[in-house]
Amino acid sequence: MESSEAALRWSQRQRLAFIERRLYWEGTLSRQDLVDRFGISAPQASMDVHRYDELVPGNVEFDRSRKVYVPSTGFAPRYFEPSARNYLSQLLLRKDEAAPALESWLGREPDFDAIPRVRRKMDPETLRPIVACIHQRRAIRVLYQSMTSPEPTWREIAPHALVYDGARWHARSWCYRKSRFTDFVLARMLALRETRPSGIDSSLDGEWHQFFTMELAPHPDLPEGQRRAIEMDFGMTEGQIGIEMRLCLTEYFERHYGLDIERESLPLWRRQVVLNNRDALMAIRAEFGGSSNPA
Repeated sequence: MESSEAALRWSQRQRLAFIERRLYWEGTLSRQDLVDRFGISAPQASMDVHRYDELVPGNVEFDRSRKVYVPSTGFAPRYFEPSARNYLSQLLLRKDEAAPALESWLGREPDFDAIPRVRRKMDPETLRPIVACIHQRRAIRVLYQSMTSPEPTWREIAPHALVYDGARWHARSWCYRKSRFTDFVLARMLALRETRPSGIDSSLDGEWHQFFTMELAPHPDLPEGQRRAIEMDFGMTEGQIGIEMRLCLTEYFERHYGLDIERESLPLWRRQVVLNNRDALMAIRAEFGGSSNPA
């Protein structure tokens, strides 16, 4: 059995994993599902199901009345690890039109919806040279519209990473004008010009390499039952959860969860969690020179 599995090609493993995903999440699989997803012939699809039954005997059965394959009572996936997050992420990708139907392993999607995402400007002709500069350690001149300046100005930056704050993408970069590392919103780059070798050592970006654990807990003024609900929702243990992240992401995280707003400024139902270790966060930020987000 082991030698048989070792001989599987990557494409075969992809099809075997697809078989299991359909059986696990939808409870049925037809040969046509494989034909549609991978563009293979019907005989090849039959061979794939037969091969799967040989490799994992007793995991799949054929329902003659419906003419589909169904998982057996003791079905246990071998070629993929079930993940609720992965399944729901597939739904969001479909909603956002970021994954064409033929590239998704979803079949029958349940009725679902999500709040519309405000589509930020995302120009591939801006992203592409920034990614190239990251790979090649080059600096680039950008016409940038900062929120602190009335008009766009030319800035020279040396990007070394990409950062997503939950709504926008940034280029984590050395700013030659301010002589520090900071984040530049990609959508605010109005034009790009020449590049040159940067000579900037990204290992000196302390806020990027320093990690900090945000300790969240239910709002102490919530009734006990609601605190328990928050603990279950966030997967807390003994009334709190630690979420580790790069120091330069902590401000974005605070804004995303409303942790930067005073407790008294929001009703309890809007302020469900609090940050327990704010003093430690402020101390380490001060050690690294305070906020650097965004440019």
